[in-house]
Amino acid sequence: MRTLIITFLLLFSSLSMAQKKLIVLGDSLTEGYGVSKEAAYPALLEKKLHDVGKKEWTVVNAGVSGSTTASAVGRMKWLFKSKPDVVLLALGANDGLRGLKVEESEKNLAAAIEYAQKEKVRVILGGLMMPPNYGKDYTDKFKKMYDDLAKKYKVMFIPFLLDKVAGNPKYNLADGIHPNEEGHKIIADHVFNALKGAL
Repeated sequence: MRTLIITFLLLFSSLSMAQKKLIVLGDSLTEGYGVSKEAAYPALLEKKLHDVGKKEWTVVNAGVSGSTTASAVGRMKWLFKSKPDVVLLALGANDGLRGLKVEESEKNLAAAIEYAQKEKVRVILGGLMMPPNYGKDYTDKFKKMYDDLAKKYKVMFIPFLLDKVAGNPKYNLADGIHPNEEGHKIIADHVFNALKGAL
């Protein structure tokens, strides 16, 4: 009888473990353009969390090719129906590549952060950078946008999501923009190392 009670308690404890959800809201860089969903960094991040015992975490890949910051709040309203605990905001690359006004992108990201905070969802901001051929003025303003938002809203900040990957042919597809499988592994390591003490 005692063994039965202990077994029941262990089973109940396992079932009652609070499940947690991290949504990665991004574009094709997050979606995993050119690689399988399983090889994209959100899936690799989930595996890394599970490997260190954080099995309660589910990482949702909410990357959609072509997305800009203008889509952030609208997508959050739908995605947040699943009651996530954390959102990694990884948008802005398409804004920059299209040369959209930094002020507009900043306004969109600010609205997204404010919406998430209102919904009590913790925000992690993933910073991005533009290649130097976009001109020093634009690239500096683009980088500063993320710095300023992180400081203003006091959110956890990963200064450059594609650190060691961007611009390196070894870690990108032939288009020179989207990470290959090796590139996604590096991004997953980078994000995991930034988050492991905070989740």
